[in-house]
Amino acid sequence: MTALRDTREIIRDEPLMHRPILEALAAGPRTIPEIAEALGRPAHEVVYWVMGMRRYGFVVESPEADDEGFFHYGRKDAR
Repeated sequence: MTALRDTREIIRDEPLMHRPILEALAAGPRTIPEIAEALGRPAHEVVYWVMGMRRYGFVVESPEADDEGFFHYGRKDAR
């Protein structure tokens, strides 16, 4: 089992993750687990990055969750 990274370290990585996340969303909206799988990164880290990108208008979320309770996130320019 790998040790969890410090939250501050994860948040510092956010600007570096914008491009990979936007590239993962190029084909269309995805859930956090789908983005994490595409990036090969832990979902709990992807949550921080996507929420930061959502806050600053890089991505938008679907108005409703899917049947499993996940929201889909897409590139803002794709709407």
